[in-house]
Amino acid sequence: MIATFLAFLMNAVEIIRSIEAEYIKTDLPKIYVGDTVKVGVRIKEGGKERTQPYEGVIIARRGSGINSVITVRRVFQGVGVERAFLLHSPQIESIKVIRRGKVRRAKLYYLRDLVGKATRLKQRFDRPL
Repeated sequence: MIATFLAFLMNAVEIIRSIEAEYIKTDLPKIYVGDTVKVGVRIKEGGKERTQPYEGVIIARRGSGINSVITVRRVFQGVGVERAFLLHSPQIESIKVIRRGKVRRAKLYYLRDLVGKATRLKQRFDRPL
């Protein structure tokens, strides 16, 4: 009884993986927490569609596979704005790494409390752009 249930469960997992594999993007660059990136987001306004760039620092990354999400933080007119992006979403047109940041944390939530020049991260040169 348990063996048949496990077989059914494994079959269901394989079906889900095969469906997800169609939608996974292969042209994404290697991105890490601390990198400054420019994300091209598709926006529909009326009947038109355009790409709006969103530039900021990756402060968090979570999930894996098709569910991977990055959180990008930027300061706009003195106010910190964070936005979460599904990496494999059709709304994401492009991701370009502008500079690599040298960090020692997996989550950079401490940047929320810093102001001005204190929010700058050292640049990392050992990873290519």
